Amino acid sequence: MNKIENDLFLRAARKENVDTIPVWYMRQAGRSQPEYRKLKEKYSLFEITHNPELCAYVTRLPVENYGVDAAILYKDIMTPLVGMGVEVEIKGGIGPVIHNPIRTLQDVEELDVLSPATDVPYILDTIKLLTEEQLTVPLIGFSGAPFTLASYMIEGGPSKSYHKTKSLMYREPALWILLMDKLGKMTADYLIAQIEAGASAVQIFDSWVGALSRADYATYIKPVMRKIIGKVKQEYPNVPVIMQAVSAAHLIDEFSDLKLDVVGIDWRMTIQEARERLPHMALQGNLDPSMLLAREKCLEQANEILIQGTKKPGFIFNLGHGVFPEIEPEMLRELTSFIHKQSKKLLGSENR
Repeated sequence: MNKIENDLFLRAARKENVDTIPVWYMRQAGRSQPEYRKLKEKYSLFEITHNPELCAYVTRLPVENYGVDAAILYKDIMTPLVGMGVEVEIKGGIGPVIHNPIRTLQDVEELDVLSPATDVPYILDTIKLLTEEQLTVPLIGFSGAPFTLASYMIEGGPSKSYHKTKSLMYREPALWILLMDKLGKMTADYLIAQIEAGASAVQIFDSWVGALSRADYATYIKPVMRKIIGKVKQEYPNVPVIMQAVSAAHLIDEFSDLKLDVVGIDWRMTIQEARERLPHMALQGNLDPSMLLAREKCLEQANEILIQGTKKPGFIFNLGHGVFPEIEPEMLRELTSFIHKQSKKLLGSENR
């Protein structure tokens, strides 16, 4: 395995002292990069993610182009669902479309158990290629979280209301529990397989869980999250586990007793507020990605985030959501350099 030459990200995730704040960006690999757009003229998303050489190239591009301190595996959260028998298609301009949505208990009972080695070998091969030959920064593996995956499986595609998902959750508790159990097992097994292939950390990404109330999260989602995180930490206690939940500031207290190392937050809560609520965990965030279109405001806000983030160990600079196609690569390059230089000044001024 290649030696990790830059371990800033891992040290910050473990709440160790650093002299520079590490930075990486959600969705840093993909649509905002001209090299990726050129690839997409020739290859589909499916073809890229199933080709370890191409997928590794896309994954490592941001590290080479922006100087970020971690790579995140380029793939879609729908990837492992195919191995469970879910008929998913990624449609341009729409997103994931499920051709056999969940409607009955039998639909859930018929879901297969994921075997990562046989169902997604190309993902594991990509990780090995990156960590054994190409990267000198940590690689983050990831999986979609059960609620987000379930919402696609039940709605049949993207949704703004999640009415079908919520009504099924409320009306069919036995179905919901079985679905969560199956998705929970898949998620844990999938993350563990990525770690065993070489990933240095893993992130659980819950895009849509912010649609739930705190009470519903505690009742319907938290038990499966506890199982997933507990299983990963039991197998690999020293591998950082990150939770990133979008629009979920109202749920943050529910994360406090999970065995997480890092909680990602968005711009709806300040770093200081999150630190007061989660004093024992590292934090990741929390720039509004829209600010990347307004250079001066972006750097001003990044500085404010750093002032709060550098007050105690355990901070990773990131966005509150993902990079979108309109972002100029030069802005990400400039922001990365700014974070490194400015955080070094702030940390130095506090004699760290």
